[in-house]
Amino acid sequence: MKVYADVLIVGTGIAGLYSALNLRNNLKIVMITKEKVDDCNSYLAQGGIATAKDKYDIENYVQDTLKAGQYKNNEEAVRILAEESIDNINNLIKLGVKFDTVDGELRYTREAAHCNNRIVHCKDRTGGEVFNVLLKRVKEKSNIQIIEESCLIDIIEKNNICSGGIAVKDNEVINIYSKVTILACGGIGGLFKNSTNVKTLTGDGISIACKHKINIRDINYIQFHPTSLYEKGENRRFLISEAVRGEGAYLLNKRGIRFVDELLPRDVVSKAILNEELKSNSECVFLDITHKNSQYIVDRFPSIYEACINKGIDMTKDRIPVTPAQHYFMGGITVDTYSRTSMKRLFACGEVSCTGVHGANRLASNSLQEALVFSRRASIIINNNIDDIQFNKLEIDESYNCVNASNIKKQNIKIALNELIKVRGDLKNELVNC
Repeated sequence: MKVYADVLIVGTGIAGLYSALNLRNNLKIVMITKEKVDDCNSYLAQGGIATAKDKYDIENYVQDTLKAGQYKNNEEAVRILAEESIDNINNLIKLGVKFDTVDGELRYTREAAHCNNRIVHCKDRTGGEVFNVLLKRVKEKSNIQIIEESCLIDIIEKNNICSGGIAVKDNEVINIYSKVTILACGGIGGLFKNSTNVKTLTGDGISIACKHKINIRDINYIQFHPTSLYEKGENRRFLISEAVRGEGAYLLNKRGIRFVDELLPRDVVSKAILNEELKSNSECVFLDITHKNSQYIVDRFPSIYEACINKGIDMTKDRIPVTPAQHYFMGGITVDTYSRTSMKRLFACGEVSCTGVHGANRLASNSLQEALVFSRRASIIINNNIDDIQFNKLEIDESYNCVNASNIKKQNIKIALNELIKVRGDLKNELVNC
């Protein structure tokens, strides 16, 4: 089966949806997603979106991001993120996102390593609310087609020029020819035994990049979130948002004693928790927000409250058992400040990409903002240049067929695992078996 599109977007998270909405209405856009359209990390994001509060906060925001990233960041990309953050929040509001407000003004909360309150949010389900609005707007567009349960197994490429992608749906191979391709296919959480991510994120972008010698960078930078809900035997960890600590929760050891400043960067807090677990021979520590007003907790964190209740934990009365789990991938496919990869006509946005914004450790709530800023920048440059591009109808390797598609998927996972083990052999026991 052959499909032709001006732009192929792989992934339907916030990076993919937002790039589609910022592309011209006269372009034919095909979006594919590995599972159902909402099976993505964007939908799970709880805490919020970091943004400069005003022009006077831009420099503080830049410095907080650099400090959290251990100054391993690309400073140019960080400044672009901070300078364009307000415009993108305003754009989301115009699209219909209803962020929490007080007296008609945006309500900001604080998370770890931010010097002030600058996180906008929709209670504790920001990602889901933003995702739903963007998906609704995409579905209103007659020029955008979404194909669910379509797994990208490779790209169509010759002479370092990308001409589309090869996907498998219902045991049928689909060759999607496009003038431009955007990879927005997420991170690597599905490769880990314990992760807050959806299990379908198996490093597909990394494996495809490696197969085609597309530049990748910083794949040794893998973030563990300090506070995932501890459940014995579980491997898909429920996230307890950093916003809970931002609103005043304490981290306590099994003796009920605080042992770390809860608002230090994530890598620091995660190490402190692991050290405390080791010292006390425990499998978890405890997050305590019971000193706050009960109704306030329920109103501010309805999703987390409900999830904990379903596990037999009332966070208004009980301490929440938590432990670190793999959460985010700072590395990825190398891109410039317009999300262009080292391959012509191939872009990468969101967690699959590495803009250099995050450095060695992502500042809390910068993931959605990065997805917004750099997917929009990709769309701008595509809009300006796509009319000069012709379809490149390459012949497809006949070995790609429905019979061996599952083997190709497994091979892609092996490639991604091997690349991670090369640079992070210390995490080998944390990774799934091939």
